[in-house]
Amino acid sequence: MELEFVLLKSTKPVELANVHQWSSTNAFLAGSVEATILKEIADAIHKSGIELQMYHAEAAPGQVNSLWFPSYKSRIDTHFQYEVVTGPLAPLESADALIHTREIIVNVVAKYGLRATFAPRIFMDSPGSSTHMHISIHSKDNLKTADQLSPLESSFLASVLSHLPALTALTLPIPASYKRMWDGVCSGGTYVNWGTENREAPIRLSNATSPSSRNFEMRFVDGTSNPYLALAGILGVGFAGIQDNAQLTIEDCRGPMTAAGMTEEARRELGITQRMSLTWEESRQRLSENQLLRETVLGPELMDKYLSVNKVRSTGHQILFSIF
Repeated sequence: MELEFVLLKSTKPVELANVHQWSSTNAFLAGSVEATILKEIADAIHKSGIELQMYHAEAAPGQVNSLWFPSYKSRIDTHFQYEVVTGPLAPLESADALIHTREIIVNVVAKYGLRATFAPRIFMDSPGSSTHMHISIHSKDNLKTADQLSPLESSFLASVLSHLPALTALTLPIPASYKRMWDGVCSGGTYVNWGTENREAPIRLSNATSPSSRNFEMRFVDGTSNPYLALAGILGVGFAGIQDNAQLTIEDCRGPMTAAGMTEEARRELGITQRMSLTWEESRQRLSENQLLRETVLGPELMDKYLSVNKVRSTGHQILFSIF
């Protein structure tokens, strides 16, 4: 799990605690409050028994892809985001660890008079914050090879891609989530596709040449989502794809190519024919109509209750974000 967050001195007006370069040491200089906070967060994660693989200064704002979007105006010299990366676990334990890590971050930061926010996007001229989930598909009877997806991986991926416009109602659950999912801002973009080491695809194949550590990075998840529901949805449709031997019809959109930067003809040649849900309302509608998620993965009762609670909760978030 990758948890991206921003440290704020104030929420009204929004005032950043630190401005720094991407992955730069001046983001937490020795003796600074940021260094103290991050060290305490790291120690607390370790003491909780959760593997901490890395914490560092992340990239927002910036990282707008000027190669494909040269007219996009971005403050590429200033950054303010941090990221904590935890180690692999089984799905339920992974969701538990994510919630616990979020609580550690929020509470440690509050001790120092600051606020940690996992809001999808604070400034519209910069990328936002996400909670990328890395999922490995393994089987003793279906071993991975270094040069191609295994049958399990291929069927899992095919099914997740086909249900992606509905899954976003679980992984991008509030209207503000769709302020982050744009093309050209390293958010995964707006086209249903996947790609080897492609951060402009909603599903990135990471460590592609390694049979042991290859995984799918789910980039269409943000910090406002419930990780239990998000993982249930992703794994549920993926497992259904494995059971049905789903065929992968979308070809690898390898980085640094982007679907948004291609012509319509080039996208069709790779099988990229569908857009992500572009709004909260569209995403909810897609989820409501998705029979696999409704009847098999979540069940009708949970589906209806989730959509009902999500509507009330998200309306409140929309008012809150409009204030800021």
